[in-house]
Parts: sequence; C-alpha cells; structure tokens
Amino acid sequence: MVNLTSSGRHVSRRKGGDGRLTAALDPHDQGPQDHCGVFGVWAPGEDVAKLTYFGLYALQHRGQESAGIAVSNGRQILVYKDMGLVSQVFDEPTLESLKGHVAIGHARYSTTGASVWENAQPIFKPTPDGSVALGHNGNLINVAEMRSAVEALPEHSEGRHAPVSTNDTSLLTELLAFHPDSSLEARALEVLPTINGAFSLVWMNEDTLFAARDPQGIRPLVLGRLDRGWVIASEDAALATVGASVVREVEPGEMIIIDESGLRSVRFAEADRKGCVFEYVYLARPDANIAGRNVHESRVEMGRELAREFPVDADLVIPVPESGIPAATGYALESGLPFGQAFVKNGYVGRTFIQPSQTLRQLGIRLKLNVLEHMVRGKKVVVVDDSIVRGNTQRAQVRMLREAGALEVHVRISSPPVKWPCFYGIDFATRAELIANGLSVDEIAASVGADSLGYISLDGMISATRQERTALCTACFTGEYPVELPDESMLGKHLLEVSLQSPTEGKALPVLNNP
Repeated sequence: MVNLTSSGRHVSRRKGGDGRLTAALDPHDQGPQDHCGVFGVWAPGEDVAKLTYFGLYALQHRGQESAGIAVSNGRQILVYKDMGLVSQVFDEPTLESLKGHVAIGHARYSTTGASVWENAQPIFKPTPDGSVALGHNGNLINVAEMRSAVEALPEHSEGRHAPVSTNDTSLLTELLAFHPDSSLEARALEVLPTINGAFSLVWMNEDTLFAARDPQGIRPLVLGRLDRGWVIASEDAALATVGASVVREVEPGEMIIIDESGLRSVRFAEADRKGCVFEYVYLARPDANIAGRNVHESRVEMGRELAREFPVDADLVIPVPESGIPAATGYALESGLPFGQAFVKNGYVGRTFIQPSQTLRQLGIRLKLNVLEHMVRGKKVVVVDDSIVRGNTQRAQVRMLREAGALEVHVRISSPPVKWPCFYGIDFATRAELIANGLSVDEIAASVGADSLGYISLDGMISATRQERTALCTACFTGEYPVELPDESMLGKHLLEVSLQSPTEGKALPVLNNP
C-alpha cells in the first residue's frame, strides 16, 4: 500500500509487489544489516523532492526495506513512502507531485519494529499546533520510558489510540509533536535530553528543517551547503551526489535549526564522542569521510594490518565483493601477493521478492556469487572479507573455491570477532547465533572449512581509523556499551509489537504493551 499523507488529506493506492523484501540468496543467512539513511534539505526555489530522492539513492546501502519522502510548501506536509528500494518507491509523476521548499527523506532497514508499511519512515504526526515528519537513523534503548511518556500525554490519557507504528521513531515523533504551549524547537530541547541510545535525526514542520545527533555521535550526520539552501545527510557522499559542499559534521549533542532566518545551532547535551567503528569496517560508503578520516583509506589500512598480523604463503589475494575489496587491496599491497578478482558478483540481483525454497538452497543456488575457476585452480588463495557473523556465507564461499580447484583457502577478516549484539542501530544476529561467541578462532576455521583464519586485532582496526580508542564504540567486539543498557527484557527489535486478543472483536490488535 502506498499512502500519500498530508496535513489536509490522505490518499492510498495499491502498488505491485507484496512488500516482503528478502535477501537475494538466503533470507536465513543475514550478515550485519545496514541501519538507515536520513536526508534533509531546506532550499526555496529548488526541486527539494528530487534532491531528496537522489540523496536517498546515494544512501541506499544504509537501508533497503522501505523509503519515504516528506515535503512541505509552507502550508501542508505531504508524505509519500512504501516498501522497497528508493528507485522502486518513487517515479517521476510522484516526485513532481511533491512540491515545496523543505523536505526530509529516509531509507530504512528495520532495527526496531517489523518491516511493514506502518513502520516505514518518515513518521508523520498531524496536530492542531502543526504537523511533524521525522526520520531516524539509529536505535533508542529507553523505549519503555518513552512509551510511558507517550501514554501520559493528554490525547492518549483521554482514550485515544496509541501510535500504529511499532518502533522507537513513532514514540519520539509523538513526543515531539505535542507542544501546545511552545514551539517545536523548544519542545525538542525538552525531549532530546530524555532519550537514550543512538540517534541521527532529521525532522520538519511546515516551514522549518531540524537535525540532531545523540551525545555520543554513534551514527554519522553531516551538514552541507547548496547555493540556495542547506542539506543534512547521513554521509557526505550524499552531499556530493546532490552538488552540495560539505560544511562540517553535526556535532554530538547538537541540534540544528534551518528556516527563513537562516541556520542556527543549539546544544542540548555535552558531547561524549563514541562513533561506531563498524561504520569504518563495513556500513559507510567507501567514499564517505567520518570524523576527518576517509573510510576507503581506513579499510585499505585494515588490510595492510591484516597482512602484517597474519601473513601466509599463498599465490593470490581475492576479495569478497564488494565489502572486502579495499581490505584485500591493502593485504595484497602489504604482502606483495598478486590481487585478483576470483568472485563474480551478479550486479542485478539486489533484493528480490522471490524466496528460494529450502530445496533450491540445498542445491547451492548461486544468485550472488560465482567463481572464476581459471583464477583459483591449483592455487593457494587468501580470501578477505569485512566480518563473520554466523559463518554460513564464508562456509559457502570456501566450498565454492575448493570446488573450483583451489589447493588452499585462507580466510582473513578486517574486523575482530563479532561476539556481542548491537543495540544502537545495526541488526546483527542474536548473541546465541554469533559464531565467534561460542567457538575459538581455530574452531571457526574448521567450521567454515578454511585452512587458516585470521581476524585483525582490535588495536589494529582502531589504529586504521586514526581515531582515539576512547572516541569509538566497539561494543560488538568487546561488549563494552558506551550508553548504559536497560534490563534485557526492555531491549529487542520487536519490543513494541504485542498482539492482544480483543474480547469484543475476536481478532489480534497491535498495541503498545505495558512493561
């Protein structure tokens, strides 16, 4: 279902597809999933909807489940969103209908709440005091407190329904939208200090663009300049795509407000920088720059460090495309071994509506990768990738290489063993599913069928980012969480999704459950 929502009207129409986007090869074999990408633009006289579309296109790697854009012309906000990739959700007529001077956009991978239309963003909330549309990258961890605060709002205590959406972003939108006796800016300064976790936000009312970043700066957020306006994006690569120049990062604990009076900045919390190190390893685009360090350069250096820490007598270094290419390049440069592309990736797979059956998976259906046999036959190869989560992917890759005639397969990983889940916006497997949580490195090597396995050291990875260790979040590797976590029962992707049996209607209704 595609909904076009505004402060004045609501239109729906059916679109093709069933909305159940799955991984291209095996939906039960997921690696670390990208969280979300956010984009905002304030630019009178520009085609803000198309700028947002191209900005989201540049951020597609950060979320592939749903996409949405909200645009305001100063009188009303129109929101258009649907399940699917940016290019699937929007077409020329749709973008032409979204006219205005301020817009926000969102590309989502769900980290709180199911992958359904109701949870697609931007989240929209009309109120008598003006509408609010909000997009969020990250994950909030005090949702129980936020839920209680929402339920205490007058409109909910009077018996009105709680939000349909089952994610932390919907709760935040509800809290921000309630400001009967103050401005949205003043309300944000009240609400933002009360939420915990990772958040890089863009939101808007009818005439103003807002952005904010959590005090730890866990997720990236950057400010850019257009000739006739301003842009906010998750990564500076998106700024380059729309022709904006980079001004600076949004600081941790900072809120930015952009309206007809210009740009101003307000600090709502003191900065305690703990940027996600996995942005450097995998999540961000290679051409992104985070905290002054180019991501591609960091990944190449991680590969160099891998070669120093875990050299091997081999004939060829091969990357797992696309994530392993920079680190494999560094490994080859440092080791002096030849670099070769032995895996061929199907560039048109992307994501698919068709789930391969168990029989097809057992037959070894290879939608993503095939091997160039002449590159590996009779050779000892080093395979470089960014991480191992469950080990299923690496096991399949090693088997494919051996079937193609490789004599030895040595696996090298440009991050340390992932042993802990992320509660700040990356949807890893559960801790019980993480292969490194229960096995030693040698046992993992045996499990995936490799002749040897080497993970980069924590110090080596951090050194490649050129950041101070105290300025990085390494929780998925160390279990040291920079923002204190609540009780385990108060965490989880589907915390807010509980179906209760209605005694009167006899059907399941989604509600916000009490703790």
